[in-house]
Amino acid sequence: MTTSQLRPHEETGAATTAARLPLPPVVRSRYPGEFLLLLMRDNLAVIQRLAEHGDLVQLRVGTRRVMLVNHPREIGQVLVAEQRSFNKGRGGEVLTRGLLGEGLLTSEGAFHLRQRRLMQPAFHRERIAAYATVMARDAGRLADSWHEGATVDVHEAMMHLTRDIAGETLFSLRMGEDPGGIEEALDLWQKLARISFWPLGFLFDRLPFPLVLRARVARARLNRWLAEVIRERRADGVDRGDLLSMLLEAQDPEGDHGGMTDKQLRDEAVTLLLAGHETTAVALSWTWYLLSQHPEIEAKLHAELDEVLAGRAPGAADVPRLGYTRMVFAEALRLYPPAWAMDRQAMQDVRIGDHHLPKGSFVAISPYLVHRDARWYPDPERFDPERFRPEVIAGRPKFAYFPFGGGTRMCIGEQFAWMEGILILATLAQRWRLRHERGHVVAMDPLITLRPKYGMRMRVERR
Repeated sequence: MTTSQLRPHEETGAATTAARLPLPPVVRSRYPGEFLLLLMRDNLAVIQRLAEHGDLVQLRVGTRRVMLVNHPREIGQVLVAEQRSFNKGRGGEVLTRGLLGEGLLTSEGAFHLRQRRLMQPAFHRERIAAYATVMARDAGRLADSWHEGATVDVHEAMMHLTRDIAGETLFSLRMGEDPGGIEEALDLWQKLARISFWPLGFLFDRLPFPLVLRARVARARLNRWLAEVIRERRADGVDRGDLLSMLLEAQDPEGDHGGMTDKQLRDEAVTLLLAGHETTAVALSWTWYLLSQHPEIEAKLHAELDEVLAGRAPGAADVPRLGYTRMVFAEALRLYPPAWAMDRQAMQDVRIGDHHLPKGSFVAISPYLVHRDARWYPDPERFDPERFRPEVIAGRPKFAYFPFGGGTRMCIGEQFAWMEGILILATLAQRWRLRHERGHVVAMDPLITLRPKYGMRMRVERR
């Protein structure tokens, strides 16, 4: 039952109860315009500054209230217990209007739930396992292309690799030279989405600035390519065993028993293409960097790969056996979660913890901050895969680790991402070590995802 379906006295009663509680404390700026300047320069710096003042605090930017929720208990309330009181926040508005449309990442309410029901069968465990061959094969091709002593931008390599995997598993297509301009479109619209957080930034993508015009051209190119792919696939009617075949055949068993229109297919396809391959590529880029800085952990990873795989290519059946490989990837996701921040907007007055969040408030939640909190992770800046042994995980609150979100908006492709990350890591690390190129600057670029700002230049060494 959605908020709009509540009986009037229930909704009013909940709002009245919440309104009796105090508002979160306000964090004051140290000088005029401090937070505005930070917001325009570095979104991550803003929430780091807020977190210094508590687990539930607010910032006033003009007439806007921005609440930081930074404790696993209250995060669970926002993402799960009280999720019907919130919609996606401003960060998704530009992506929704401009690029993703009403895909699963950006849609709301009953429509979102219907789309999730339609898409869920495409992400069942058995279906995901069938994609393992593509993942390992494409990673093997990349390993074959490297040679001793070469210097590569590992982030660029991971972006190309996961884009190719997405193309094959979604469309049964080899992406080659990126016919739809996927990476260019994603890069441009991510930059526009970050600007949307600025005061009046939500208007930026409506005006004829050069960045906006370039983004529109990239979107048009991507749309033309997707429309042609969908048209051809509807016409031939062949089940190719890929995600698009599942989506074309999907019917809603609980609602109108209908399927997806071409527009809905386009929106879900572009969401899976852009959000899916980007996040795994970012996570792997940081994983290779962390391994290059911790040779003792890299040695344990290699030992497991040698024991389990003995030189052969990994497959779906190996993923449960690669426990340490999974722990390495999990720890990289802790330190550098691709979805480093999530935002919501309160659609009614709501109680979170012991405070009142008024209707219209914007809520910021950051896996990056929570994952680096010493209360849940002693010596939090240290790279330590042992944090993800089952007995250690059991001692932490549920939302002390949430790189894939939570509630009904939890990433539908989580299991796909885990399998892809583990298989790529295993395939490449069997044959190669990657060493950070001396002099190359490593820095975070907190766009919609937490990209390495200057790429990730690394030297290839044969094991």
